[in-house]
Amino acid sequence: MESDPNQPSAKIAGSVVLSDSPGLALKRWRGRLRIKQVSLAEQMNIAPSVLSDYESGRRLSPGTTFVRKYVEALIDLDQRQNKLLERFFDTLDISAIIDIKEFKHEIKAKTLIESLKGRVLTRNDNQNANIYGYTVIDSIKAIYSLSGWNFYRIFGGTTERALVFTNVGQGRSPLVAIRVSQFKPRMVVLHGPSGVDKLATDLAQRDGIILVLSKLENGDEISKILSRI
Repeated sequence: MESDPNQPSAKIAGSVVLSDSPGLALKRWRGRLRIKQVSLAEQMNIAPSVLSDYESGRRLSPGTTFVRKYVEALIDLDQRQNKLLERFFDTLDISAIIDIKEFKHEIKAKTLIESLKGRVLTRNDNQNANIYGYTVIDSIKAIYSLSGWNFYRIFGGTTERALVFTNVGQGRSPLVAIRVSQFKPRMVVLHGPSGVDKLATDLAQRDGIILVLSKLENGDEISKILSRI
């Protein structure tokens, strides 16, 4: 597997290893690339039941050796069959992405909330959850440039991250986009509105996302604040 963290294989493996549910993360990648479970099992030279056990969580979380084998087989099959990975990691209009980084060490959700002067809008959220990265997104530009496959690029190396949307109106659009996505971030931070649409709050609650309203006066300071954490 490539050592370059910008390569698709490294991004896929990173999102799996850092996920709270590695088996489910593997299954989601297989689903996005439209690879049948039996075909992948044959490529990996293992029984389909073994693959099913890992993806469903019936077996203990897969180790790095298994993840590596899984990702390599997935990419090999995609190159021979659907070639969807090329579209998934196609060139992106990055104007909507203000900043995207992975933390060197995991950060507690409550640390980000406090740093961004946030108010949690969803109930019973685990503010001790680990966050491994963040993406700051201009919500207006995202509407025009982050449609379809390109939307998934905002997740970087892992879904266990905070998506911070600036220039937000009522907060509905970001949560609707996330709702129809197979990938869900650990946290969504909205900056701009005085209040948030109830639909946005309800959607975040259903998907188990920590929804936060940032009360920072200057949205331009968000990236600077996050880079210092």
